[in-house]
Amino acid sequence: MKPGPAFDLALGQVAPPAEAPALSFFEFWPGWLFYAPILAQAGWLALRTRSATGLTAANPRIESGGLCGESKREILDQVTGPARELIARYTSLRTGADAHADLPAAEAALDAAGLAYPVVAKPDIGCNGAGVRRIADRAALGAYLAAFPRGEVVLLQEFVAHEGEAGLFYIRHPDEARGRITSVTLKHQPVVIGDGRSSLRDLVLADPRAGLVAHLYLPRLGARAAEVPRQGARVPLVFVGNHCRGSIFRDGTDHVTPALTEAVERLARAMPEFHFGRFDVRYDSPAALARGEGFKVIEVNGVGSEATHIWDKRTTLGQAWRAQFFHYGQAWRIGAAMRARGARPTGLRALWRLWRRQTRLMAAYPAND
Repeated sequence: MKPGPAFDLALGQVAPPAEAPALSFFEFWPGWLFYAPILAQAGWLALRTRSATGLTAANPRIESGGLCGESKREILDQVTGPARELIARYTSLRTGADAHADLPAAEAALDAAGLAYPVVAKPDIGCNGAGVRRIADRAALGAYLAAFPRGEVVLLQEFVAHEGEAGLFYIRHPDEARGRITSVTLKHQPVVIGDGRSSLRDLVLADPRAGLVAHLYLPRLGARAAEVPRQGARVPLVFVGNHCRGSIFRDGTDHVTPALTEAVERLARAMPEFHFGRFDVRYDSPAALARGEGFKVIEVNGVGSEATHIWDKRTTLGQAWRAQFFHYGQAWRIGAAMRARGARPTGLRALWRLWRRQTRLMAAYPAND
């Protein structure tokens, strides 16, 4: 891993060199191209460990180990004891045959959980920010539920107002007393600044970074793209902290502290047999995060998660692939160790069914923010 760049504690941002390009050259490659070497590694590790799906045994209490098709709520429900205070509050409901009955049921669930608007609505099954929206009021929640697939679970979560968002990657081998943080990603919303004359479309196209990936933002803006923001107005282009949706990722791995490691260790140990994955958090300030304080967990991801610091535009392709090889290699090795202890991996047929269902659902979810 390369040495970390300058870190601005006041802004919570990693300062890029002046000559840094707007995007890395591989940042938005087609998935088949970027992940081809990782899939080749998976094939080799499957042969070596004598299991085509052995990595799914790394987190045996999570369906498929968290590779695909797992329930977000069921994972969050596994956090017990004092560590539950670190979890953003949530509730859920299953949409019914009559869409008109969903809104009263949802608001009753919010009341029971002590939640009030705004909240974050997200599918219980899914990835890459599909279907995630900030819900400001009753009308927005009603529209979201009406567009949601019937008979599926919606997670309604406390909106954590902290501006900072981060992904904290944790690994612990089953024979180790303590785990470690192997990756930290600092996530930032892309923002354009109004000048009182230009439309949102023009501001996006003129931005050095956003203009190169305008296809990620303009369809989401829809009719708003014609609006002209006032002078100095800051307009976020995306809400969800996902790189493939257009969020900006910075490598914060070199800013791991013993205090943060201890906080994540307590969190991971509050879950049964959790060895590999990423905690997505919103945090109050970089200084508080470094002390292991002032953050809330909004999602826990298993073996399907990625060390997303690789999407920092300063990361080289070689560094990105090495990070991928290391992390997924660890997942397979932990899975093999857990199999030796009696854990059973998810079978190929079951994994195929989970993937097909997740893919079908993601295509049917409402558009994300």
